[in-house]
Amino acid sequence: MKSILYTLPFFLLAFINTGQGQEKMLAKDEAITLALENNLGIKVAKNTKKIDENNANILNSGYLPTITANAGGSIDQQNTEGQLASGETRTADGAETRRYNAAVNVNYTLFDGLNRHYSYKSFQERSQQSELEVRQTIENTILQLFTVYYEVARLTENTKNLEQALEISKDRLKRANYQFEYGQNTGLDVLNAEVDINTDSINLLNSRQQLRNTMRDLNLILNQDLSSQFVADTTVNFVPGLQMENMHNDAKSNNIRLQLVEKDINISRYNVKAAKSVFLPIIGLTGTYGWNESNNNSPLAFLIQNTSTGITGSVNLSWSLFDGGRGITGVKNTKIGYENQELLKKQIALEVERDIRNAWDSYTNALYVLEVQEKNLQTNQNNFNRTDERYKLGQVTSIEFRQAQLNLLNAELAQSQAKYSAKLAELQMLQISGQLLNVDF
Repeated sequence: MKSILYTLPFFLLAFINTGQGQEKMLAKDEAITLALENNLGIKVAKNTKKIDENNANILNSGYLPTITANAGGSIDQQNTEGQLASGETRTADGAETRRYNAAVNVNYTLFDGLNRHYSYKSFQERSQQSELEVRQTIENTILQLFTVYYEVARLTENTKNLEQALEISKDRLKRANYQFEYGQNTGLDVLNAEVDINTDSINLLNSRQQLRNTMRDLNLILNQDLSSQFVADTTVNFVPGLQMENMHNDAKSNNIRLQLVEKDINISRYNVKAAKSVFLPIIGLTGTYGWNESNNNSPLAFLIQNTSTGITGSVNLSWSLFDGGRGITGVKNTKIGYENQELLKKQIALEVERDIRNAWDSYTNALYVLEVQEKNLQTNQNNFNRTDERYKLGQVTSIEFRQAQLNLLNAELAQSQAKYSAKLAELQMLQISGQLLNVDF
């Protein structure tokens, strides 16, 4: 049993040290650039924006005329018999008649009850809304990016702390072996030190595995090779001078959800006006330039060849006086849709106010927890330093030393967790206030 415990730490250490290499630093601004350029969700949102821009173009407005061209030809062969005024009878076998025609038609709607006017306005609002949706996608992606990025940074710090804990346990094992050889302690201290090395080695292996998995998550967001390795920047800078009143005011004017629902209200308003166009007449212009030619080789024909060209134009008026009630129903339904958007806006406004207040409380609480954890870390660091000195002098047991070591490790992990939790709370608050893309990370 002793030999197994003695060999296991060195096997774990050999496995831990395998594949260690230098990796390049992935700075925060570089991560943002990669996400904006490569993230698939952002690309989809931008393509959707292009579609809405095309819909809002004058070519899709209905304000331009339609022009069509058509042409045709026919050949007719018939056997005919006719009697002239003189009484003479004539026959024509296989008499052939050829007809050709071509025309260019122009149609233009002068007035359609303002339907196209408000539909065009609606398309323009939708185009502006799609820009906001791109911004929303970018905000969500940036927040997701830093949620994973700071998790990589946290696991990086945790891994370093676990590596330091493992080094301390290795030194303790050497000291225990020396003391055992000189008869200053029993073999129990050596076994305890070996068990603790096993525990620290397994914790370090698990932390590194979590770090690799989280790096793959980040590579997925950046749309790059999932096997790419990098080092995250573990420095955290908080935005100075944040105040609740300013955050609250910014949320009212800049929150993306409020801006999106405002566009929905505008679109619904234009839909109501467009629906009312069914009660008004439609006035249109039609113009045609045509060419016709006819050839007839029958001796009975009055004209052997006939060619004509000309321009025709007309004004059309159409007014649906009653369509069975469908128009009235449509107007009623679009009005209800508009009312629903107004109610939804009130609901979202309440939710945003709740979210910004909750986010502010979470942010200030996270900063306080971070301050407490930093003080706790300093206390545990001082306690460990004292215990280490006393352990070297033989004034404390290995169990007491190990407890001080674990206290320090737990304090380091807690302080790291508090630091990144506070930063994420800040980013979430900035997103709700609409300021996420206006700050330095």
